[in-house]
Amino acid sequence: MLNSSVDEIVLYDLDLERAKAEVDDIGHAAMLAGSTRINSAQTLSQTVQSDVVVITAGAKRKPGQTRLELLAINDSIVLGMIPEILEHSPEAKIVIVSNPCDVLATRAVIQHNLPANQVFSSGNVLDSSRLTWILAQKLKVSVQSVSAWVLGEHGDSQFPLWSQARVGGIPLLDFLGDGRIKQNELEEIAEKTRTAGASVIQGKGATNYGIGASTIAIVEAIVKDQNRVLPVARLLDDYLGVSGVALSVPTIVNAHGAVKSLEVPMSDGEYKFFKASSEAIRLSVESLG
Repeated sequence: MLNSSVDEIVLYDLDLERAKAEVDDIGHAAMLAGSTRINSAQTLSQTVQSDVVVITAGAKRKPGQTRLELLAINDSIVLGMIPEILEHSPEAKIVIVSNPCDVLATRAVIQHNLPANQVFSSGNVLDSSRLTWILAQKLKVSVQSVSAWVLGEHGDSQFPLWSQARVGGIPLLDFLGDGRIKQNELEEIAEKTRTAGASVIQGKGATNYGIGASTIAIVEAIVKDQNRVLPVARLLDDYLGVSGVALSVPTIVNAHGAVKSLEVPMSDGEYKFFKASSEAIRLSVESLG
């Protein structure tokens, strides 16, 4: 709504009263934002002819519940929605934000035999944004002057691609040893990026704005046919030797979805992290049978 990114937004939720309340709350900003139409939906049939569908539905982890138990629940929720979504909007691009998003994207493409460009996850767009924010604060430069990627899983096995990070076009690693940043600080920044979501949740109960802005970037890349390169996670096919899992790598996103994964140079250490991340996703997928 604030960006006037699309012509119409439909909010679907099993809790229709909540969906209506969200529509009203967002709609109250319309005069001050844009002319986007926004409606609530009680059934998925009311999302007919959507260009993009963003799935955020999922259960929250309960005390004593294992990660795999939560995964099984969210797998059932997300994969159960997709056939009906495509029944009403067969050409829709589906962006999975529900966690674990990479595992769910992998499952969705394989289980429903769908093109990898059509169904993919938000991946590490958010994590890369977090990384650039933290680096900009550390180096005391504008965040727009920092280019850095977080690749792999949207989760514990993610890793920053330090070898390709740039500050004002200068390789980040060239700053090592000049007093502005040290090797051990890179490790601290990687850990701070990895745990950023948990830190926000501990403080305010949920993450909202970062993932909201990240999702908007993906949606706009699709509806505006931007050919934008984003670290979303689509099912890989012999990407540096990895196939059959959805992992975040630099990917061209346009009106046809996540159309092409771009091979990026990695150091030996980064490649080991990449392979380990692919195995983490594969094990989670296999745990669901």
